[in-house]
Amino acid sequence: MTARPLKIHFVAIGGTGMAPLACLLQAQGHLVTGSDGPLYPPMSTLLEAAGIRPFAGYDPAHLDSAPDLVVIGNAVPRQNPEAVECERRGLERLSMPETLARFFLADRRPLVVAGTHGKTTTTALAAWVWTAAGRDPGFLIGGVPTDLGVSFRHGAGPRFVIEGDEYNAAYFDREAKFLHYRPETLLLTSVEHDHVDLYPTHETLLAAYTKLLALVPRSGTIVACGDSGELRDLTAAARAPVVFYGESDGNAVRLVGSPVAAAAGMRFRLREESGEEIEVDFALWGVHNATNALAVWAAARRDGIEVPALREALAGFHGVKRRQELVGAGRGVTVIDDFAHHPTAVEKTLASLRMRFPGRRLIACFEPRSLTAGRAFFLAGYRRAFRGADVVLLAPIFHRDRLPLEERLDLATLVAGLRREGIAAEALPSIDAVADQALLQARAGDVLVTMSSGAFGGLAGRLAHLLALSKPTLP
Repeated sequence: MTARPLKIHFVAIGGTGMAPLACLLQAQGHLVTGSDGPLYPPMSTLLEAAGIRPFAGYDPAHLDSAPDLVVIGNAVPRQNPEAVECERRGLERLSMPETLARFFLADRRPLVVAGTHGKTTTTALAAWVWTAAGRDPGFLIGGVPTDLGVSFRHGAGPRFVIEGDEYNAAYFDREAKFLHYRPETLLLTSVEHDHVDLYPTHETLLAAYTKLLALVPRSGTIVACGDSGELRDLTAAARAPVVFYGESDGNAVRLVGSPVAAAAGMRFRLREESGEEIEVDFALWGVHNATNALAVWAAARRDGIEVPALREALAGFHGVKRRQELVGAGRGVTVIDDFAHHPTAVEKTLASLRMRFPGRRLIACFEPRSLTAGRAFFLAGYRRAFRGADVVLLAPIFHRDRLPLEERLDLATLVAGLRREGIAAEALPSIDAVADQALLQARAGDVLVTMSSGAFGGLAGRLAHLLALSKPTLP
């Protein structure tokens, strides 16, 4: 830590990594200010609880307090008024990952969770396991864990658990955030093409992960999903030893059989590196969550955490907000909110809900929110993914005006393809129209899931509220 408290200003303080980092710095004794557009929970409540009240909007005058350091979020363009003023005044500026590395990762053993899917849940699980085992880790998570109650902690133990995002660090640092995190242990869940605005080809994405793998020292450990031949190839040149996990027989830590639904989650058997088989209760659902647990299990065992402590921690982990989060229920309809936006994530979310709510009708409300989610090349992937739903209601593409017509996902074509497969699908002109149609469609026994990488207009909460107020529908 710096010898004296600093004045630190965050530009775009409401980001999922920026807000927890701001809170960490405030807890260290620094004076933190920030600015952003309209904020919504959980990040708005996170900042409020830390005593940080951001400015609304961006204005050069927000830097009049002469901050010692300006932290600039990765969504901030070069022409942002506060970014321009920062440069004009010659103030020191850092990206979010540079700031995290400078203030919190020196003299720690970073455990970095990276990959296209499952980062937030796996990071939260790792932080929970090390905490429950009495290791007092530091952590920073791009979401709010249910059990830890906070998404950040300095911790006094040697470990610092970080969600390693592959997106760029800032407009002045176009490389991936995770390249700043100095991983001593790396958990790598998957590598699928995403963030097309930054990685125009799959090869450019693989190049970023290759750089990440090269950062892990010989004395460290890489825990990677061995069900992917591409990941096996990618890790072949790494200096650190690699532990593969997954469903298939060739993995050092693997599932034995398939997970089965239990009273409060699922139960599965795993085989350790030693060959011993162990039965585990896990308070989440879905094969993908079971494999996420395998990744954490493998890393924890390498760190000397014993089996009884691990089993107890997994049984007591209840996930992260906006990851299959139960929002409410009314007139016999259950409302779930989820962050899924990539076709693979959508497919896995729906499969998990089938395990969690067997025999119930699934109504999926989906917003193509990110610059990648609204692109045409995901058409076939979404058509495959939404086979897991009974009803699909599509909101407009959030960034449609930023995507050329030829690159834009054709929602009408997607709807037509789903209908040919017997799925009741509809593309609607607004989020309000999605809400109206969802309420019209929903009947007792249904599960209604909202999926978006953004706020989705608060749709899940609105639906839960309106269902709770409404009268039961007639059979």
